[in-house]
Amino acid sequence: MFRHIGETRTFRHNLSIASLLSFVAGIVNVVGFLAVQKITTNVTGHFAFLIDEVFNLNFLKGITFFLYVFFFLLGSFISSLIVQLVSRKNKKYIYLVPVLLESLILFSIPNFSKILYHFPDVLAFTLLFAMGLQNSLVTNISKSVVRTTHLTGLFTDLGIEFSQLFFIKEKFIKKNIISSIRLRLTIILSFFVGGIISGFMFPKFQLHVLSFAASILVLGATFDYLKYGVLQIKRKYVNKNH
Repeated sequence: MFRHIGETRTFRHNLSIASLLSFVAGIVNVVGFLAVQKITTNVTGHFAFLIDEVFNLNFLKGITFFLYVFFFLLGSFISSLIVQLVSRKNKKYIYLVPVLLESLILFSIPNFSKILYHFPDVLAFTLLFAMGLQNSLVTNISKSVVRTTHLTGLFTDLGIEFSQLFFIKEKFIKKNIISSIRLRLTIILSFFVGGIISGFMFPKFQLHVLSFAASILVLGATFDYLKYGVLQIKRKYVNKNH
């Protein structure tokens, strides 16, 4: 799920990582909105507000919206930078570090909840940074096939692909389109389920819901690397006996 890159990835790999990370993004999206009434998984709306504040000469508010965009960008940059640096030492673990960093951020936020509630923008900056990390990570892994932190592009692509089904007759191309539709619907559903679950959990657990999201990330990464270890042992055993 985390180890295969680009052409070595299968539909199953993309489906697995899409389910996991979009579920986490759905949780973060709802928690961020319920906690501080900010969108914390994408920057489209923030960029629009930034332009509006600049035109109205409200530069102080404009700076805040600029920082929303900046921290998402920074998260994306740091994630990609980590991947490049780690790949020079051990390619097996290049995507584990950004996942663990995102998990650490989500685990840490509840411990500072009393402070962060007094500084809602700082909480939004932190969550946007974490989602920038995640979006860059999954984009790098899947070579832009999977994106998990916002749904606008997904619904656009779904509309295009549904329309293509009416005209394309070639079985191979049609099969690929259906697989793509299935992947996008999985991302949307997982995002929705993550949001629903966090909506039910938030009144009782508040920002501690983010610890649940972080646990999901750690369990997913742990399972993936344990599975990889088992496969390596099996291969050594098979090669030894041949």
